[in-house]
Amino acid sequence: MSHTHISDRIRYLIEQSRLSQANFARRLGMDPANLSKHLSGKLPITPGLINRIVADMNVSKSWLADGIGLPFDRPEHHNTITEQPPLTARCNPVPVYDLDVTAGCVELSRLLTDDRIVGCIALPNIGPDCAIVRVSGNSMTPVINNGGFVAIRRIANTDCIFWGQIYVIMLEDYRMVKYLRRHPSDPDLVLLRSANPDYDDMEVPRKDIIGLYLVESVINYDIRC
Repeated sequence: MSHTHISDRIRYLIEQSRLSQANFARRLGMDPANLSKHLSGKLPITPGLINRIVADMNVSKSWLADGIGLPFDRPEHHNTITEQPPLTARCNPVPVYDLDVTAGCVELSRLLTDDRIVGCIALPNIGPDCAIVRVSGNSMTPVINNGGFVAIRRIANTDCIFWGQIYVIMLEDYRMVKYLRRHPSDPDLVLLRSANPDYDDMEVPRKDIIGLYLVESVINYDIRC
C-alpha cells in the first residue's frame, strides 16, 4: 500500500492501532475534530503533531515525516538472538471506560460510548474488540480486587456459554460479575458462583439472562504512596 503523503501515513497508523479516528486522537491527547482537519488539509501537520505521534506509536520519525524507511524501523542489536516485533505490532490498544460494570442495570452497549473513554492500554492477549471496565465489591476477591479492572467481550449468543468462565451477567434489574456454572439437575437454570467463599451460589433461569460479556482478562493493581 502506498503512503505518499504524511496524512496517508497517519491514516495507516490509525488502521494499525485498530482504533477509530476519534479514539486515536484522544490517545494523542487532542480534539478529534482537529485531527480530522489535519488529515483533510484544513490544518497543517505540524512538527509538534509529528513528534507526538512518533512518541506515542513508537514509530520511525523519518518514515512518518518524509516517507523514508519503514514505519517501525529499529536499530540492529547484534547480541539479540530473536528480534521481537514492536510493541504496537504485538499489543492492541484497548479503551478504558470510566464505568463500574456492577453499578446499575442499563445495557452495557449503551454505556460503552466514546465520551466515557478515559484512556487506552495495550497488553498481550487482550483483543481489539474488548473494553476495559471497573469492578466494585468483594464477591470476586481474591480473583478480582474491589476496584480492579477487567477486559470484557460481548457474547452475541447468550446460549453459547463456556462453563466455569467469568462473565458479566446482565439481568433485567442488575448486572453481576460471576463464574457461570452448569446447574447439576435443571438445564433451564444456571449457577452464578462467587470467588469469595462467603457468598452463596445463586440460581438464575437461563431465559432471564439478557446479556453476557466474557471476562477475558483481569487487571488488578495496588495504588501505593
